[in-house]
Amino acid sequence: MIIAAAVILGALLGDMRARKAGGDTLDRLQYAASHAIVFAILGLFATVLIDRAARG
Repeated sequence: MIIAAAVILGALLGDMRARKAGGDTLDRLQYAASHAIVFAILGLFATVLIDRAARG
């Protein structure tokens, strides 16, 4: 669940950042995708850390 929320949040933040920079549609898609990937990786690490802490 953390990963899905992180992907959505990353995509929204990436889109907002591209809009603020004056990017066109392809810029917005690229920013959204790259931010979503980075946030997904961070969400995955957070999920693993929480799972290990809960079991340990």
